[in-house]
This record gives sequence, C-alpha cells and structure tokens, in this order.
Amino acid sequence: MLNFTTNMLNLRIIILVFFLTYSCSKNSQKPLNVVWVSCEDMGPILGSYGNDIVKTPNLDKLASEGVRYTNAYSTVGVCAPSRFSIITGMYPARLGAHNMRTGDYHNYKTPEEVSYRKNIGVIDKEGKNIPEYEVVPPTHVKPFTEILRTKGYYCANNFKCDYQFNAPFTAWDEVSSTVSYRDAPKDKPFFYVWNTLLTHESRIWERSNQPLTVIPEDIIIPSYFPDIPEVRNDIARKYSNIEAMDKKVGELMNQLEEDGVLDNTIIMFWSDHGGNLLRQKRAVGNSGLNVPLIIRYPNKMDAGKVDERIVSLMDLGPTVLSLLNIEPPKHYDGKAIAGPYEDDPREYAFGTADRFDESTDMQRSVLDGRYVYVKNFLPELPLIYRNKYRERITMNSKLIQMDSLNMLEGDAAYIFMKTKPVEEFYDLANDPYEVHNIIDNPKYSKRINDFRAALENWQKEINDQGFIAENKLVKSFWPNMIQPKTENVDFKIVEDGLYKLTTLTNGASIGYQIDEKIGTNSWSLYHEPIRIGDKQKIVARAIRIGYKASGITSN
Repeated sequence: MLNFTTNMLNLRIIILVFFLTYSCSKNSQKPLNVVWVSCEDMGPILGSYGNDIVKTPNLDKLASEGVRYTNAYSTVGVCAPSRFSIITGMYPARLGAHNMRTGDYHNYKTPEEVSYRKNIGVIDKEGKNIPEYEVVPPTHVKPFTEILRTKGYYCANNFKCDYQFNAPFTAWDEVSSTVSYRDAPKDKPFFYVWNTLLTHESRIWERSNQPLTVIPEDIIIPSYFPDIPEVRNDIARKYSNIEAMDKKVGELMNQLEEDGVLDNTIIMFWSDHGGNLLRQKRAVGNSGLNVPLIIRYPNKMDAGKVDERIVSLMDLGPTVLSLLNIEPPKHYDGKAIAGPYEDDPREYAFGTADRFDESTDMQRSVLDGRYVYVKNFLPELPLIYRNKYRERITMNSKLIQMDSLNMLEGDAAYIFMKTKPVEEFYDLANDPYEVHNIIDNPKYSKRINDFRAALENWQKEINDQGFIAENKLVKSFWPNMIQPKTENVDFKIVEDGLYKLTTLTNGASIGYQIDEKIGTNSWSLYHEPIRIGDKQKIVARAIRIGYKASGITSN
C-alpha cells in the first residue's frame, strides 16, 4: 500500500511538472508568476464550500477552475502569529512568536520609522510588564521571499505584513497600498500578494453603516450564539463583507486576464485564520483555525478537484517554491503540497493559543479534519475572556452582558464556561460547532489517546515555547532588554569593479542601492558579488530579523 501511495504521488508530481512546463512553453518560455489573494478572519463559508447564503460567484469560479482544499488550517487563530508562520514556514510556538502581538508591525516601516512602547498594558503569566519587542528567530530563518528574490522574482506586497517583527527591507521589492504586479520590470516574473481587509473583525463595526447585501433573517446562526437581533445583524454584516470582498477578487481576476498574465500565473486564495466572531477568532479549535484555500493553475489543471489532505498555512511558502522548481529549505516546518518537491501528507494540524492582546491563556490543539482535541494548560480561566478590541462588535458585548445576567442557556452558555476542562474532544461529523465534549466517552478512548500522544510528541519536538513566561522570551531575544544592532556592511573588491558585501552579524541579510535608487525605500537583495562601474555609486545596509538595522555604508 505504501509503494502504491508513493507511486501515485510521484505520478502526480510528474503530471504537474508536465502541465506547468507546457504552460510555460505556451507562453514563450516565460517563468510562471504567482499571485496570493489573502483575506482575513474568515473560515470556509464561501458558496463553493457549501454556504448558499453568502454569494461569492468570483471565488466559486476560482474554485471551479482550481483545487479546493477542505482541511486547511492556520497555526494560530489570529493574524500576527499566523503570518509569522506563513512568511517563515515555521511554527510560531517553536520560535517564541506565538503571543499576539509583539508590536506595531502591521505594515512595513523603514528602520528609522520603527519605535517601541515600553508599556502597552500587557502583563505576562508571571505578572511582568511586556513592552513592544520583535521576535528574533535563529540565524537560518528568513522570509521565504528572499529566496524568490535571489532567483530573479519581483516580490511585491499590497500591503499587510504583521510578522511579529518589522518586515526586513530585504524581504520585498516593494510593500505599499498602491503597489501592483504591474510594477514588475518587464524582464522579471513576479510574486504578488494582494491583501484585503474587508473581512477583518474590525470591519464588523467599521462598515456598520454600509448597506447589507445579506438579509439578517436569512443568515445561519452557529448553535453557540442565541438567536437575537444583534447576532443576526452582525453575522449579516460579516456575510455582506465577504460578498464585498468577493467583488474585489473578481476585479483583480479580470485585471489579470485583461493584462494577459492570467494564463501564466498561479493563483492562491486563502484566509489568515478562521472566523471573526466569538468562539472563532482566537479560538484553538476548528472554528478558529479552519480556513479556505484554493489554488488555480494557469492551465486549469485539476479544475474542480477537492483535496482533503491536512494542510497548514505554513505550507504556502514551500509550495510556491516547489511550484517554481525551487527546493524548499530543509528546516521548514511547512511542507510543499504541490510541485516537484511535494512532501508527504500531514497526519495532523496543530494549533496554539496564548496571549491575545491584554489577555493570557495557553491552549494547544490537534486536528485531523474530523476530530478536534484541545488541551487547556490554564483550565482555571474562562473560555471567553475579556478583550477590549473584540468587544467593539455589538453582538460580542451584548453576549457578555447576557452571560453576566445568566440569560444564556444551552450551547450559547457552553462557550461562556467559567473554567475549562483540562481536555476537550469533538467529533465534527456529529458536532460541527464543537459544543459537545466527548472526552470521557469510552467509544473514543483509543483515538483520544492517539491525539494526546501526537500533541505530546509535537510539543517535545518543537520545544514548545508557550511554557516560558513572555518576559523571559523577550530577554532571550533582546539581552538586558536592549535590542541588538546589525553590524555595518563592509565592501571588498574581488577584482576590478566587482564588490563582495559582508557583515559580521550572523544571519543578517544585505540590501543595496545603486545610483538613482539611493535614498529610496527600494533595496535590492545582495546574494552574489556585484559589478559596479567606475562612475557608479553603491550603498548598502544589513538587517537581521528582530535586530536594529545597520547604518548605511558606501564604497
């Protein structure tokens, strides 16, 4: 059976390589482009995933022309740790990036624009104040986009970063709210990320005055919410925002087609984590981690296929590299799910939940598409904790008020449990809303033990940093609470006009600018000696993730 599975995997890879090669040959040997369409805070509730209340014709068309993944998961049910895993291909809990969030790094800032507040109202498990900081991963961990840049790809991000560290100036050719794939030089293929904020949690209240395109009476209410007007109205707003997002996706797809690049571009659509309401965003179960994922190939290979493999958002970067015939680094936790370097499928997805803004907890989960196992390391805490940000949503504050008055019952009361069981186990086939804990059901004892063992082994393998108080993590990144600084770049002449650039800071990346680029925010990524004319000028600076950038030096 193993040989058969291996042979089938090899056959799929051969077929995929053939089709991608054929696609390139049809387009005059042009390298493939990749476009990521990234949305926020949304589970798989599109029309193509079976929700007939939300009208998403553009994404449904994308799914009909591509591969739709049903068991795709984020590593954390909130933005920054999830996006850390996406840009690095690594588990946040392995590298101490699991707490939400470490600083104001939503969008790219130049090194001179970065600042850190010493008091943001955050206290860790030991009662210690936590200032803003940046995660400092090991020296071999870098944004996967740097690999693409060394291979000649123009990498542009419109425009969210939010990586638990300020995005290095070496990660992207450009990050802005106006950059487009159209800005790519004519001789370069592109990797373009288009982010839409329309489905973000904050848009529930920020777009509250916009017309609803979904009637509140028509919406589907999860059983863990009571059927009250506030709930219906906010879910209708959520659904309406999804429909607005779908229209924007349609505009982007039309633009790609009109520009003649759609037939040479791989499209990948995904959400950074699950839903944006209570028991969804920040949750460690299926409602918080399960996301939509669609991949459309230029030749519509496998059009309409449904793939039930367990996939992590960490797999996105390795998959892009593999599809472009670039071998992913061996240290990645992420796995390529397509292309010549496609990896063996996962058995489980693992999730984490720790500090979210001012609220601290510690939960871990194991999911396999059918069952969800949750371990609560602080069971004395309530499941729904107070969080100022999410309570700006009308229904959230209303439900908290109702709970305080003992007005909730049944499944709606379940999610407001005042303490948590040490373990939870849910069968999604019979309990899609995860409200019937069957941890003590002997029928599932063997399967539960398998999940327990999987979690224990995974936590040992990654050396789960959730057990370490956050103040100690910060000190491990920034000794004595002082941010380290990257050493300046040195110029060495290899031969006439050929310069080698180096820095003494291990793990740092080097950016450089020549002539008219000097003084702009656009830095080329140094990866091999550079030839400079006699009258040309070059400047360079270095950056290691989490460190201060070096000064700017010149030849």
